[in-house]
Amino acid sequence: MCDIEEATNQLLDVNLHENQKSVQVTESDLGSESELLVTIGATVPTGFEQTAADEVREKLGSSCKISRDRGKIYFVISVESLAQVHCLRSVDNLFVVVQEFQDYQFKQTKEEVLKDFEDLAGKLPWSNPLKVWKINASFKKKKAKRKKINQNSSKEKINNGQEVKIDQRNVKKEFTSHALDSHILDYYENPAIKEDVSTLVGDDLASCKDETDESSKEETEPQVLKFRVTCNRAGEKHCFTSNEAARDFGGAVQDYFKWKADMTNFDVEVLLNIHDNEVIVGIALTEESLHRRNITHFGPTTLRSTLAYGMLRLCDPLPYDIIVDPMCGTGAIPIEGATEWSDCFHIAGDNNPLAVNRAANNIASLLTKSQIKEGMGSKKRNWNLYPACLREMSRVCTPTTGRAVLLTQDTKCFTKALSGMRHVWRKVDTVWVNVGGLRAAVYVLIRTPQAFVHPSEQDGERGTLWQCKE
Repeated sequence: MCDIEEATNQLLDVNLHENQKSVQVTESDLGSESELLVTIGATVPTGFEQTAADEVREKLGSSCKISRDRGKIYFVISVESLAQVHCLRSVDNLFVVVQEFQDYQFKQTKEEVLKDFEDLAGKLPWSNPLKVWKINASFKKKKAKRKKINQNSSKEKINNGQEVKIDQRNVKKEFTSHALDSHILDYYENPAIKEDVSTLVGDDLASCKDETDESSKEETEPQVLKFRVTCNRAGEKHCFTSNEAARDFGGAVQDYFKWKADMTNFDVEVLLNIHDNEVIVGIALTEESLHRRNITHFGPTTLRSTLAYGMLRLCDPLPYDIIVDPMCGTGAIPIEGATEWSDCFHIAGDNNPLAVNRAANNIASLLTKSQIKEGMGSKKRNWNLYPACLREMSRVCTPTTGRAVLLTQDTKCFTKALSGMRHVWRKVDTVWVNVGGLRAAVYVLIRTPQAFVHPSEQDGERGTLWQCKE
């Protein structure tokens, strides 16, 4: 939760636009962030609403309301749980609810309805949802920084043999400081019903000055947020189109906040969800669908990760279950299963060689991401890792003749670990090497004649040698 606490502290003096209608966050408004409750909306695979609601109840402790508009659920959380919401496996897109109207009374004529939408923009309680959006935006910025670091790390490997200098301390700091793994995406993919989806358009709102003129002014003028309005409408009794609703409501939002309209490069996406007489206004928290989190190599019928999770959850896997997917395609089900139910054994196969290749590539890509995240771990973990490794190697290596050759940069920790395992390992040589500009040691060990004894059979005194003093 350190990301949220840091972002919350930065919100104590926020002004979303200069010298105009502003949204400020002060201590009196905020109180305690843990006490700020907001309603989160989520789009989910149609038919799996109850499955998603069960996951929210299990992981967040919040009860869910399943919308009449199939494929959506709503639940209340405290702001401190926002990071956990992004880790839900069953949801596609997320948004924070500004206000919900369960029985909105539409006027008889189109002009009256659109005028009501215009008036609505200035009456909505924007403050708390915008606080949540601001905190969420800080997540995305930190994620972008981590992505840039990953790219630099990849370039370093590609440019092998060339002089590439990277400050390892800064890279380590970025990885260890920001643990959130979030994604973001396209909205309202609901095949069950025909929906009229449109974004704010119109020459009066979409027109903008030449990009070169704007870029030259950015350095001297305060930054003004860019936005768009997306209307998601379902129902046959409306006398207006989604385009008309987005246009007029969006125009009023622009007048209220003095934001700039931008259909592609926007900062804030305001959502206007209309289903029959239900109207919900929200602010998007995702930019791309969370269902793309695991798949990098797509096939003609790639299964969404969120749908794969829902299918697996219906199986109610138990520890040590063997889960088989005989038609795995790109591997969405076994990948999702191994990620969420790691104590089960997952088997996947397909009679199409191309599908098998895509599944293997997706698994390899996921492993690479895990290695990048875990590879920058702190040396503190080595204090437990090294003794455990030496102990296990002593078990599998033959006494007297067994040998081990180990490479490490953390020589201090390894020396400490080896000192506690001298009854089973003897160091015969140390070779100092240069690995990517870093000084490391190669230790050559030989197994002693002493038989392996399980730690549970050893006395307590020897076990204290592995404790790390902080």
